[in-house]
Amino acid sequence: MQTVLISIHLIVVLGLIAVVLLQRSEGGLGLGGGGSGGVAGFMTGRGQANALTRATAILAALFFTTSMALAILSHRSAAPRSILDGTGTSQPATQPNAGNLLDTLRNQGGAQPGTPAQVPETAPAQPAVPQAPQSR
Repeated sequence: MQTVLISIHLIVVLGLIAVVLLQRSEGGLGLGGGGSGGVAGFMTGRGQANALTRATAILAALFFTTSMALAILSHRSAAPRSILDGTGTSQPATQPNAGNLLDTLRNQGGAQPGTPAQVPETAPAQPAVPQAPQSR
């Protein structure tokens, strides 16, 4: 249904473009240009203005109708979703007897669970005087 409506919409758009370009320009030289050449002999006078104006109005109404129909179809096909749908329902896979995070990190480092972490013997040296940032 949506594909058919899009095809109709594109045909209406192309027709609307063609009808607007055929209309006579008031101030400048348009495609319908008046003067010698172009499509000046296609239709003349008041008949041209009435037919092209009516065609423009009909095609514009069809354009807005198909645009609204496409918007409604796309809105109805999009189901509302919650950002919380995928969260909270599944628990991350945990290893049995994994212990706490600290034990897990120790195991990755090669230490046995339950043994205290080794602290480096020397702490980093603290600067004696705070240093101010220097401008360049």
